[in-house]
Amino acid sequence: MEKVDIVDENLKILSTVDKQEAHKKGLLHPTVIAEVINSKGEWLLVKQADRKQDPGQFVSPVGGHVSSAENFENALKREAMEEVGLKDFQYKLVGKRIYKRQWAKGIENHYFIVYEIYSDAEPILNDESVEFKRFKPKEIKDLLKENPKMFGYAFHFVVKNFYFSLFLG
Repeated sequence: MEKVDIVDENLKILSTVDKQEAHKKGLLHPTVIAEVINSKGEWLLVKQADRKQDPGQFVSPVGGHVSSAENFENALKREAMEEVGLKDFQYKLVGKRIYKRQWAKGIENHYFIVYEIYSDAEPILNDESVEFKRFKPKEIKDLLKENPKMFGYAFHFVVKNFYFSLFLG
């Protein structure tokens, strides 16, 4: 069982529990999310597998729980390798925000730690994703308006909270 740290709104660790318990009880715990952007400014997004939340929708390519006692940067590097095969990349912290929603398998109550990863590497997908696509920012902006269901709920949250220009005009 994967253990996660339960945190307060200031990211102070309160306790440690199994990830499944955190989801079942809706306990707040940190998760890293990363948008992968290449040298042309294109965003890499992945389409979720049917067994994942937001099945068939495009989502941020890197996202996963921070294991108990793991720092955010190490979690980012681990998740980037596990989910899209990226290593040795540049990155920056974009921001932090609490994300909460109910879905079929429990309550997501995540403290999103959002990063940008800069890489031109070809992704190697794990079994959580079925395909990838690169999008120009204007294309994302247009598609968010024309076909919002093309993108997962958490991606909408990240864009609305950290990439305001994709929702303006």
